[in-house]
Amino acid sequence: MFAPGCPSKLTPFRIGDKWAGLVVLCLEEGPRRFSELRVPLKAVTAKVLTETLRALERDGMITRTVYDETPPRVEYELTSLGRTLFEPMEACREWAAKHLPELVAAREAYAD
Repeated sequence: MFAPGCPSKLTPFRIGDKWAGLVVLCLEEGPRRFSELRVPLKAVTAKVLTETLRALERDGMITRTVYDETPPRVEYELTSLGRTLFEPMEACREWAAKHLPELVAAREAYAD
């Protein structure tokens, strides 16, 4: 895990990455423009959303398509690789639903 060539360093996003998973979910039904992503992700800044989209594109999870129109139109869409994330994301949601009371109790105990 700590070796310089360990594949874990290449994972597309960490468990704690707040926005990548949400972007993936927003693209589940099909391509969206940047402004369309901002609606459900209103709490994310434009800068952070841009960084998240670039990271997902770099890792092959989404594609960015620029249309030659005036004004220019750009759409983001999940790739087949990106769609493989739904199963592990569902497993994380199930884990959270099952263990949320324990997690909350641990945080409250830590705060005390």
